[in-house]
Amino acid sequence: MKSLKLALAFVALSAVAGLAYVAQQTDASGSNMVSAAQAFLGGLTAEQKKQATFEFDSDERFNWHFIPLQDKETRKYTRKGVPMEEMDGQQKKASLALLKSGMSETGNTAVTTIMSLEAILLEQEGPKSAMVRNPGWYFFTVFGTPSKTAKWGWRVEGHHLSINFTMEGTQVVSSTPCFFGANPAEVKGGSNKDKRILPQAEDHARELFKSLDEDQQKIARQAKPFGEPDARKKTPNVGKPLGLAASKMTKEQKATLNKLVKSYTERMPADVAALEWKQVKDGGFDNVHFAFTGSTEGVGKGFTYRVQGPSFVIEFLNIQNDGAGNPANHIHSCWRRLKGDFGL
Repeated sequence: MKSLKLALAFVALSAVAGLAYVAQQTDASGSNMVSAAQAFLGGLTAEQKKQATFEFDSDERFNWHFIPLQDKETRKYTRKGVPMEEMDGQQKKASLALLKSGMSETGNTAVTTIMSLEAILLEQEGPKSAMVRNPGWYFFTVFGTPSKTAKWGWRVEGHHLSINFTMEGTQVVSSTPCFFGANPAEVKGGSNKDKRILPQAEDHARELFKSLDEDQQKIARQAKPFGEPDARKKTPNVGKPLGLAASKMTKEQKATLNKLVKSYTERMPADVAALEWKQVKDGGFDNVHFAFTGSTEGVGKGFTYRVQGPSFVIEFLNIQNDGAGNPANHIHSCWRRLKGDFGL
C-alpha cells in the first residue's frame, strides 16, 4: 500500500528531587537538547523562526493537546509551531535530531511510528474524514532562547503525541506532560501486520491485574472506565490514589508494577528516566497505587488503568475503535508529575 510505504519511509527518518539533583544528573541530555534546539532554530527561515518561537513565560507553553487541532471549515491546522510538512530536508533532519535528544532509542522509535500511523488512518478513513490525517502535521515549538544558562523549553506535538521539556540551561527541570497514543494500537494489515505500537503499556498492566488474587482484584478494579488526561491543564486533576497499594502486593506483583512504571519513564533518555524514577522511589514505592477497569483478555477488549504515586500519575485508556472500526485498538497513555509539570 502506498500510504504504508510512506509511513515506513517516515519512520526511517528517525535514525527530581530538586534543581541541585537535576543539575548533577541531566547535563548530558540537557546539553544535547541545547545544541539540537539551537541547530533546529538556526536552520529555519525568518518567518519559520517567528512561527516556531514564543517567550518562555507565554501561556502557549501550557496549551498542550494530543488531538489534530484544526479549523472545521477550512481544514487548516490551528496548532502553534512549525509543522514538518513545511520543512525542507535539512530542517526535517534537524527537527528529528531535536526530538531524538529528548527520547531513548525505544521512545524515539515509538514516537516516529506514532507519527507514521497518520498515513494508515488516511487510508482507512479516506480524504473526507472529519479529522485531517497527515504525517507532516507534527509541530516543533521552542519557548525562550536555548542556551546553557537561560530558562527555556521545547515541545513536539501532534495527533497522539505531546512531548514537553522545561529547561534551566542544560538542566532538565521537567519532562512532562508526556503523552503517547496509537491508532491503531496493533496494525491489522499490510507489511506491518501484527505490529504493536505500545505493547509494554498494555501487557504489564494486564499481567499485573491477572496476577492479583480475588481480594486484591476487588480493591484494584474500578466501577467506571477512567476518563481522558486533562489536556491544556498545568496540573493533572486526578484526586486521591485509587485501587490497590503496592504495599498490599507480593514481591512478584511489585516487580510487574515496577516494569509497568518503567515502561513510561524509559521512553526518555537514561539520565532523565533515572531522575523520574528517583522521584517514584523518594515517594515510597509502597505508596504507588494500581487501579484497573475492563478486560484482561487481550486485543479487541477495552480496558483502562491508572498508576499513581505521591509524585506522579500514569493514565491509560484503550477503549476506542481504531480507524477501521476494530474495537479497543486505540491507545491514549500519559505520564505526568502531580506537582511539577512544566517545571511549575
